[in-house]
Amino acid sequence: MSKSTTRFVCQECGAVTAKWAGKCEACGAWNSITEEAARESTPKGLGAKPGRKIEFVGLDGNAAPVPRLLTGIGELDRVAGGGLVPGSALLVGGDPGIGKSTLLTQATALLASQVPVVYISGEEAVDQVRLRARRMGLEKANVALASATSLRDIVSTLDTADAPKVVVIDSIQTMFADTVESAPGTVTQVRTCAHELIRLAKRRGFVLFLVGHVTKEGTIAGPRVLEHMVDTVLYFEGERGHQFRILRAVKNRFGATDEIGVFEMTDRGLAEVANPSALFLAERRGNVSGSCVFAGIEGTRPMLVEIQALVAPSTLSSPRRAVVGWDSSRLAMVLAVLDARCGLALSGNDVYLNVAGGLRITEPAADLAVAAALVSSASDVPVPADMVVFGEIGLSGEVRAVAQSDLRLKEAAKLGFAQGLVPATPRKGKNSGAAGPLGIKPIGHLQDVLGLFRPASRE
Repeated sequence: MSKSTTRFVCQECGAVTAKWAGKCEACGAWNSITEEAARESTPKGLGAKPGRKIEFVGLDGNAAPVPRLLTGIGELDRVAGGGLVPGSALLVGGDPGIGKSTLLTQATALLASQVPVVYISGEEAVDQVRLRARRMGLEKANVALASATSLRDIVSTLDTADAPKVVVIDSIQTMFADTVESAPGTVTQVRTCAHELIRLAKRRGFVLFLVGHVTKEGTIAGPRVLEHMVDTVLYFEGERGHQFRILRAVKNRFGATDEIGVFEMTDRGLAEVANPSALFLAERRGNVSGSCVFAGIEGTRPMLVEIQALVAPSTLSSPRRAVVGWDSSRLAMVLAVLDARCGLALSGNDVYLNVAGGLRITEPAADLAVAAALVSSASDVPVPADMVVFGEIGLSGEVRAVAQSDLRLKEAAKLGFAQGLVPATPRKGKNSGAAGPLGIKPIGHLQDVLGLFRPASRE
């Protein structure tokens, strides 16, 4: 006879323990362990039959590449690697209300004019989805809607010869498999439902969109293995106070990673932003100390954003360090280098750093722009309004070269900038060359940055 037991599973990392505990020993999360019913074990002596022999093929197949399916939303196609690949699974995550369902509603409405599309919602009723579509003027789109949470019903409906070409599951945390004795949203349920849906998508060749909830830390809720199972992981980023939304690809088996798409939230849904640099700099004001334009690279796209810094005297024993849109530990490193290598003591001041527009910067090339903004604010000398800055800072104070410097400078020249504060020794290769119409000011050491701004404040 088979035997059924219970087990305790951490809802953060999926670790299994024999008894309940207040803290998970695997990931350190508190109050994340819940009791679940384990699957029935197979009796001994059964399931011992040999497997079939696997046939191997060569890398150079004769089949033609599968054509990609264009959604009609250029920014979404860019992030997906140039379009949707049939049989692929895409996981879309983001904060509540950031625009995940809005974007997928727009994409399915455009795709419905080309191929059969199915939208299955486990969180909203059909009428609620219709209200959203009507608000965006998409109520006439030929999209098949359904509200369901049973995995068995969904698989039985989609597992046919005339299966749709695009399927949206909103969201995977609401799906329920009756073969697993645990509540919807638990680690076991999410893993089981995602596995079955992805297998079905591969077998029938349709594009599968899975909407995922996120935790308070900003990561997709459920087991980490969920991100390994899918082909593409897309994160929606953005601040509630800004109208800009960033769709970032952190994993993509069919395209470049760290590619981004920029959208603007309007009353008619999400609108594409064709020139993000011009939009991020639209409200920039010149001749203000502490403001600097950084020429960055997001995926394959050059991006110009404004970095703002404010250095103010502090009355606290531990001065404040507030950072929005950048790594706080990276700011601490730049402040330490300015103090130890350049003699600019900012340890007794409050330091506030902000990336305007709601974009989050992750590349080290922003070090020099942050340092220039800090020095400008501390000396009350503005950075020239027509100057862009980029470069990585080492712990000894040297300014190191970064990749794709020519692409950054070309984007700056296209937007009317005339100067570039760049590393003194550009990297040799196909991306190094003439700067074009920009006047280049090479910087070899961070001390040179202080010489550009501090003398003027003493006159």
